[in-house]
Amino acid sequence: MNKLLAQIAKFGLVGVICFIIDYVVYRIFNVVFEVTGVASAFSQYYLISAFLGFCISVVCNYILSFKFVFERKEDISRKKEFVIFLVLSVIGLGINELCLWLGIDVIYKNFIWMQGIMSESFAKDIFFKFGATGVVMVYNFITRKIFLEKKN
Repeated sequence: MNKLLAQIAKFGLVGVICFIIDYVVYRIFNVVFEVTGVASAFSQYYLISAFLGFCISVVCNYILSFKFVFERKEDISRKKEFVIFLVLSVIGLGINELCLWLGIDVIYKNFIWMQGIMSESFAKDIFFKFGATGVVMVYNFITRKIFLEKKN
């Protein structure tokens, strides 16, 4: 049990580092899209920002996860391991995008009372982004443990 808790703590630390990378890239592209006018032409621009943040952070996450969190299987090539990691991560990206879309376009934009208690940028950049990240973090830990970690 202590080993599992230590592993969860390491996973959490790697997750925080990768979330910071993801979040900074997400915010940078949101600002770029807002300043350049893309945001006014395409209201779901934040989904593109989330995708770009994901792409950069997933590579960092792969490297850090197998350096510090998970014990590699000996009977699997690194190429196959990365492909499985990437497929699981893409599913996580889909969950992240779905959570953002549901939170912002379905919930926030359709509930006036919610618009009264938080700004749209707070909803996009903090509230729903952090919520989506929490959901995906649980998914990532469970699926990587099942499909990628060496069984003892």
